[in-house]
Amino acid sequence: MKVLVAYATGEGQTRKIARHVADRIADTGAAVELAGLADAEDLDPGRFDRVILAASIHVGQYQRALSDFVAANAGRLGERPTLFLSVSLAAAGHEAEDWKALDRIVEDLVAATGWQPGRVAQVAGAYMPSKYDIFRRFVMRRILAAKDPQADPGMDREYTDWPALDALVDAWLDAPAG
Repeated sequence: MKVLVAYATGEGQTRKIARHVADRIADTGAAVELAGLADAEDLDPGRFDRVILAASIHVGQYQRALSDFVAANAGRLGERPTLFLSVSLAAAGHEAEDWKALDRIVEDLVAATGWQPGRVAQVAGAYMPSKYDIFRRFVMRRILAAKDPQADPGMDREYTDWPALDALVDAWLDAPAG
């Protein structure tokens, strides 16, 4: 089996998640290609048996590299099993309104690109003030205060649930391709 793991990232947590997933898949003996979508204009998803795409949400949308890639490759992506990892700080919480908003963001991506992921998973990302510009730091501190009032707003903090991500990827790989 040959698997593509491609990602778009803002501060690097989605890249870290994609690398982790690629390493996990490689450990099963499958061939894996890890690619950043910012540099993937000539990447053909038709060369792979399965495809995992990962991107983070910022200000209610995914990176343009993701939407451009899936719009250009929606047909080929639709012909094989796909898993979309939607990474956000909101996924670390349990608020119903936040989860509805995350679902709407995925629906907007589907409407804009014509690609319907085979499976979507909301994955908690990280709060990384060391990597934010001043505007993003302000916005993210407000989000952090609402989601995790005990957290130090000056310290980086990872919310990704690695064991849950591993279980998700394992189950997806074990599922029939049809």
